[in-house]
Amino acid sequence: QAIELIDRFIHHIASLSSSPRSLAVVIDYADFIAPRGEALHLSGDIGANLIKLLDWAKDPAIMTAHIINVLLAENLSDLNAFLVECPFNAKVKIPMPNAFELADYVSFLVKNETEFASLCEVDIPTLSQKLAGLSRVNVKTLIWRAIRNHQPITLKYLTDIKKEMIEKEAFDRVEFFQPKRSLDDVAGHEEAKQWLREDAQLLRGSATQALPMGYLVTGRIGTGKTYLIECFAGECGVPFVILKNFREKWVGATEGNLEKIFNILHALGQVVVFVDEADQFAGRRGGGDGDSGLSGRIYGMLAKEMSDTGNRGKILWIFATSRPDLLEADSKRQGRLDVHIPLFPPQDKEGKRALFYAMAKKLRIDISSEDLPELPFEEPISGNELEGLLVRAARRYALQTSEKKPFKEILEIVIKDFRPSAHTLTLELMDLLAVRECTDDRFLPPRFRSMSISEVNRRIAEIT
Repeated sequence: QAIELIDRFIHHIASLSSSPRSLAVVIDYADFIAPRGEALHLSGDIGANLIKLLDWAKDPAIMTAHIINVLLAENLSDLNAFLVECPFNAKVKIPMPNAFELADYVSFLVKNETEFASLCEVDIPTLSQKLAGLSRVNVKTLIWRAIRNHQPITLKYLTDIKKEMIEKEAFDRVEFFQPKRSLDDVAGHEEAKQWLREDAQLLRGSATQALPMGYLVTGRIGTGKTYLIECFAGECGVPFVILKNFREKWVGATEGNLEKIFNILHALGQVVVFVDEADQFAGRRGGGDGDSGLSGRIYGMLAKEMSDTGNRGKILWIFATSRPDLLEADSKRQGRLDVHIPLFPPQDKEGKRALFYAMAKKLRIDISSEDLPELPFEEPISGNELEGLLVRAARRYALQTSEKKPFKEILEIVIKDFRPSAHTLTLELMDLLAVRECTDDRFLPPRFRSMSISEVNRRIAEIT
């Protein structure tokens, strides 16, 4: 009914050609009035509303009158495509405030708040840098909450509140990761660690033109892909965001979620974005079966964002997967994911022992490296298998009731009974796929470095 009354009023003003009046009609939450959807499914009030909004844009009488119609929506993807693509409509994007704008806004907010100076432990430029990624409404809420509750504004308070607010703003589609480790906590993968350390140094030094657009981290399950990247986060010194499931069943909702995530990433200034199990997230060129083209649209949005060279050194993408063959070739090309880092299980006894000890430290098992039994396995064994072996030993040790045996002795028994993974062909396939994707020979163990691409492809074909 409201749209109907506004429509009558607009046409009445437009008809007053002899005495024209200037008029601006502002409609907030326009995506609820004309939401995204297929034309066949638009009926009733939604269809009628869409027709009226399109008529306002195209009607010659309204166009020649001094009338402007403004539709406000949080995401362009949430609005009906007929409105978005209408040639008579102009699209204006209002970005999230940057650090300089936030500094001015914070100064304005607190100019009459005498208590702020005693509560805030950082200066306003530093405060505004820490608040980057938040909307002005969230910044106002954060500062007033602190002042009203006499809460000291420390770096920890800012980090915790910013994490909470951005995750809510993105409807928990992203997770702010607070690193507790560094690359020093990673056993093995020396060449990968060296490369990542150097890039972390470039990132901290703002040497943006020397940084890749992104990384593709590959390797069999259990090689520590996620763990390596989480440790890399501790070296970067910039926000680290994990992309979670942004898909929804409602038409247009997924694209809206992704657009909102992109807006937040741009507002953060510098950020590392981690996509785990990337083959499940990145979509498909041309779409998937029965998803009405959703996978294709997701792929298009991600591909466009990842290849924008204006984001070099600002948004660093990291994809991790054990099946890089399931990713579109175009999504992992140079200019999107420039550096492909393959990870492999340790290849020699020393490497296996170092990883074994690292897993024991991770589980907080009190045992020295010298007391660890020898591993009798000739075939490669990954970190998740060694962790499982240690957990079984810890379980057996904790269940002892009478005369307790030392943990070392129990561990020797468990190792003797342990059977490594039987899925050897699947694991070999993942290794070979990682070899094929590798962009630098230094990441490869000697036995893979000597293989030509044709040999790798031939062996992959034999397995599959």
